[in-house]
Amino acid sequence: MSDLITVEMLDADGAVRDAEQSVAGDTRADLFRKAAIGGGSLLAGSVLLGGLPALAEARPSKKQDVKILNYALTLEYLESEFYKEAVAKGALTGATLQFATTVRDHEVAHVKFLQKVLGKKAVKKPKFEFKDTTSDLAKFQQTAIVLEDTGVSAYEGQAHRIKQTAVLKAAASVLPVEARHAAWIRNIVGQPPAPVAFDKAASMAKVLKAVKGTGFIVG
Repeated sequence: MSDLITVEMLDADGAVRDAEQSVAGDTRADLFRKAAIGGGSLLAGSVLLGGLPALAEARPSKKQDVKILNYALTLEYLESEFYKEAVAKGALTGATLQFATTVRDHEVAHVKFLQKVLGKKAVKKPKFEFKDTTSDLAKFQQTAIVLEDTGVSAYEGQAHRIKQTAVLKAAASVLPVEARHAAWIRNIVGQPPAPVAFDKAASMAKVLKAVKGTGFIVG
């Protein structure tokens, strides 16, 4: 679980609000369904692949594997669009620009990879609004930490629920890269790249309690 990030870092005037979407079939996956807001802070990390209670209680199955991969794909959509927009806006410099450019290419590759695995069952890309987190260097850095820490926890939290070996391999091939991204951006801003010896995946109940919505998804 990553540190608490203040809402102000992520654009307090509208960066957190309900963004509930359908997760049935091949419709758009739910992302950041609920957010934990308390004391002026946004609880970051372990919030993307939590899923709904029905998914939490379901036994592993091929159908559930598709839902899990679509959660992952929605996260990759968000990350790829975030980095593409940040690089295009031209506010990033130095090591942060190098990071964003490299990770942008990785996330775009992840999207294509998951789309290929899912085929016709892949969810469509939502519309995003990142506010000024892509045009302000400091806000970009803090948001990138949130997204990358979240991506690691998200994949880790769902890995044990995957039934098919091929699907597990697909997820496992992305997870270590997301972890390297998280370490890289933390190092850039002067935070410990590997702050703990063991990474604790959030339980489904904790995820659903933590997640509440961000204004990043607008449609």
